[in-house]
Amino acid sequence: MIALIRLNGQPIMVNADLIESVETTPDTVVTLTSGNKLIVRDSMETLQQKIIDFKRKIYGQPPPQ
Repeated sequence: MIALIRLNGQPIMVNADLIESVETTPDTVVTLTSGNKLIVRDSMETLQQKIIDFKRKIYGQPPPQ
């Protein structure tokens, strides 16, 4: 789960594995696999980093190349 902030300032926890797409219009819109859409304050870049950090926490660091 990753923590995001809705436009009204309320925090929300989202299952990162259920995120289908993210777009900036200019607000950040997160579309889930269920079809639900969330508009959040977090930028697309911040959201991407939160997902990467979450995956690394769950699966560990990738081996050095």
